[in-house]
Amino acid sequence: MTAREVTAGSRYRFTDRRKALVLGKVVLVTGVARQLGGRFVRRVQREPGVDRVVAVDAVEPAHPLGDAEFVRADIRQSAIARVLAEYSVDTVVHLDVSGKALGAGGRTAIKETNVIGTMQLLGACQKSPTVQRLVVKSSTSVYGSASRDPAVFTENTPPKSLPSGGFAKDAVEVEGYVRGFARRRPDVAVCVLRFANILGPQPDSPLADYLSLPVLPTVFGYDPRLQFVHEDDVVDVLGVAAREPRRGTLNSGTFNIAGDGVLLLSQCSRRLGRPTVPVPLPAVTWVGSALRTVGMTDFSPEQIRLLTHGRVVSTVQMRETLGFRPEFTTAQTFAEFVRSRGAGLLPPEAVGRAVDRLGALPVLGGAGPRESGAGTVQNTHGAR
Repeated sequence: MTAREVTAGSRYRFTDRRKALVLGKVVLVTGVARQLGGRFVRRVQREPGVDRVVAVDAVEPAHPLGDAEFVRADIRQSAIARVLAEYSVDTVVHLDVSGKALGAGGRTAIKETNVIGTMQLLGACQKSPTVQRLVVKSSTSVYGSASRDPAVFTENTPPKSLPSGGFAKDAVEVEGYVRGFARRRPDVAVCVLRFANILGPQPDSPLADYLSLPVLPTVFGYDPRLQFVHEDDVVDVLGVAAREPRRGTLNSGTFNIAGDGVLLLSQCSRRLGRPTVPVPLPAVTWVGSALRTVGMTDFSPEQIRLLTHGRVVSTVQMRETLGFRPEFTTAQTFAEFVRSRGAGLLPPEAVGRAVDRLGALPVLGGAGPRESGAGTVQNTHGAR
């Protein structure tokens, strides 16, 4: 791996102009300091027809990037346009959209990178005559989580309540800018991948931090349905989106990406061997603030809504149009995560028996939200 640094005010120019004249595909990947970005960079180098991979981040990665050329650049600055021009980039894979800070960065830094960084990157892509394909990592959090949500969201289902803050609002804004770019540059193939909660052996998300707590605070009376997608499948589907589509498929558009099936939060706690502490809804915000203060997890309002109402999306378009079938189901993905976390405070069987006994108590409503929720998982898309 070679490294260069480009800043907004630098006078840097590439000395070897022949590097910009290589034939074949030149792929630029943002957000490579994160584990997911690093894995994709190493993977895409093995794709046939890829001659060069340019890895971009404001922070130098701690993991190897193979033969990729690392360029230290902040996508919030206009310098990213020079990188696109100098390398004659034709494929951009934008992974620097995240809900969790890297290092000591706070919420403000994340939002600036997610939103302002995306605006700068899209502006650079719009001016670039060589860019032919754009892939953007998004999230199913754009649908929000509300009590009146449909059983299953499709890519065209409007949310009942738009996210009011946090990463979910960032993702909504990012997708809005991407749609504007697609209208201005109809010659560029644009693919937006809305990922469900990403888990696996090395997860990097607020939900993974929450599930790693020794005791899981839950919203009293609710047992949300959750979907997960494995890190390996994320890397695989990014590869599908970044290359020319296979015959009979189309990798331009917006696609929900999730593993088959759903899990209830109570099922997750059992498999983790972690007890739950039901908290009345009005007090959940206070608990979340306390957890954020001590730095245990980012128990944000959007995560509270997810852990109250849950969210399930349809993956029909992922299969039939994009032509991608995940290797891991939601349950298998969660099993991989459980193995990486180690044993919980209690044996999973004991947690399961305790939850069942509590759910059967008349004071908790007997066949209330937990029991009825468990009976909703009837097909791969979680339809009620």
